[in-house]
Amino acid sequence: MRGAEIRRLLAANLLCAVSIVLAAVGPAFFLDGFSVLGTHLTWLCVCSVSVATLNIILHLVLKPSQSPKRSSFAHKISRFLKCCIYFFMSCILFHAIIVLYGAPLIESVTETFLFAVLLSTFTTLQCLCLLGPNIQAWIRVFSKNGAMSIWESSLQITSVCSILGAWFGAFPIPLDWDRPWQVWPISCSLGATFGYTAGLIIAPLWIHWNRKQITYKSR
Repeated sequence: MRGAEIRRLLAANLLCAVSIVLAAVGPAFFLDGFSVLGTHLTWLCVCSVSVATLNIILHLVLKPSQSPKRSSFAHKISRFLKCCIYFFMSCILFHAIIVLYGAPLIESVTETFLFAVLLSTFTTLQCLCLLGPNIQAWIRVFSKNGAMSIWESSLQITSVCSILGAWFGAFPIPLDWDRPWQVWPISCSLGATFGYTAGLIIAPLWIHWNRKQITYKSR
């Protein structure tokens, strides 16, 4: 396993982590009264857009999954449209799952959907950037020993950390502490964000420490 590839992964992940920090502090210079807790819906939008934009740019620049085959312009347009549809379907699916886990069905629909968009940005968007709209490849990556590159291993770790962070973030909501961050879905979205950020840092470090034991199957 090449050390240069691990350093590229670390640099890309650190940039994503920095984009989350900038999404939390940057808008305050342009929007009066902005704060992560006070204007949480605005922060959800800013965070999702900034992370999504940076992930797409990094994918285009680093090309971690570049195919040796050259595709036509029509194929690229079709692939892009499929990715958009998959991402929207992911948002709807996450929204439904969140409601099934106890989120308000009628009230706070906007909050729940924006939280679903954030989760899709942390998970589905990465799958689309790295693997494309290929469900079989997604299943392969998230199966046991299914990763074929350090980028896919990082995808596994960051996605799982994001979901776990959102799940753990739900625990304080029913407690009677009367804290502003207990309002739906602040603790869950913050938990997902902290989980995603932790995954970004953990992934390259874990891969580096276990590089001698990790072997990837050829495609």
